[in-house]
Amino acid sequence: MALNDKQIKALKPTHKDQWLTDSKGLRLLVKPTGAKYWRLKYRFDGRQKTLAIGVYGTEEGQFSLKAARDKVDEARKHLNNGVDPNTLTKAKLRKAGVAGTTFADAAFAWWKVESPRWKPAHAARVWQRLKDNAFPNIGATSIEKVKPQQIITIFRAVEDRGSFDVAKRLLQDIGRVYMYAIPAYGDLVSSNPAADLNKITVKVPLQHRPALPPKLLGSFLRDLENYQGRLLTRLAMKLLVLTFVRVGELRRAEWVEFDIANATWTIPAHRMKMQRTHIVPLSRQALELLEALRPITGHRDYLFPSERGQGRPMSDNSLRKALQILGYHKDSIDPERPHAVPHGFRTTASTSLSEAKFRDEVIEMQLAHQDKNQTRAAYKHHAEYLDERLELMQWWANHCDAVQAGADVIPLFRKQLKRS
Repeated sequence: MALNDKQIKALKPTHKDQWLTDSKGLRLLVKPTGAKYWRLKYRFDGRQKTLAIGVYGTEEGQFSLKAARDKVDEARKHLNNGVDPNTLTKAKLRKAGVAGTTFADAAFAWWKVESPRWKPAHAARVWQRLKDNAFPNIGATSIEKVKPQQIITIFRAVEDRGSFDVAKRLLQDIGRVYMYAIPAYGDLVSSNPAADLNKITVKVPLQHRPALPPKLLGSFLRDLENYQGRLLTRLAMKLLVLTFVRVGELRRAEWVEFDIANATWTIPAHRMKMQRTHIVPLSRQALELLEALRPITGHRDYLFPSERGQGRPMSDNSLRKALQILGYHKDSIDPERPHAVPHGFRTTASTSLSEAKFRDEVIEMQLAHQDKNQTRAAYKHHAEYLDERLELMQWWANHCDAVQAGADVIPLFRKQLKRS
């Protein structure tokens, strides 16, 4: 059955490539990214071949359904005259030279297809990264002539100025441009010169984020109780301390993720750094905090919505700013209030739990750290060590209460850690 524009616009991407057939060998390839490409399937000299017509769309340089069918008719005329349309397309692209076939042009075509799926700020960052780092070197080079060594040179130049993360992301961007160009430009581009270059990356120097020393946890919690800012910010900071999850995981926490009856918070894989579902056992203190929070935001999706509304979570800067207001900023000269950042509470908790003699593998599991053994990590279940992790989380909450009340530490009496 022939395609129509309404049907094409309504197509939704899936986890794998989709192929839809029109007529006269015209097919539409729908990628998991949502990008749609026209292809013509034909035979020449007894061999099955494919002609890449272009990207589906109505903008300049793209092909509507009618335009794609016109290209098919044109290609069929060449075939009737004994001419392979792929040869003509390749020759035409090469003849165009810099105009229309440069790396910069291909990058822009890729960016136009992908950027609608991204947040505007992210789209702008990706384009600026290519523009600042790749285009000065290979932007005017024909897309098929870029060599791996050129990409390595670009990568090393970014690394040499200490921008390790930018270098890594730039390499990924270039590779994605070529993954777009291979199907989009047919025989002109047959390989990805950035493939396998991830092996050249160097290990980024580990940068520890400023963390609150465990001995100052009690005084910090007392400071937090007296915080005069937004109530939701104070409650978010307290829940962050009690659960020591990553800040992004807390900010985007949704009420549907919490099972109060079973005292667990299940963070879905797509919100986790390691892309694995993570269970956070909830202590009695965490449950009490949630009970106090529910009348305030229980009718919303997020536990901690943005004060600006619009269905967004609390901003990334809210907790950091609260710490600064409390005096825990980088310019602090008060030894009782050293520089600390929200992410650092993971270190504070980890240190205290190690001193309390909890097993390292249990602590690491609750921190949702990446297992260095990749095979073991692949089979690790999100509920592993759950009983011990429940015990760990209740001990930590009890410890926070004790030091806030002025005690130094509380001993680890495992049989006394019941929630009641």
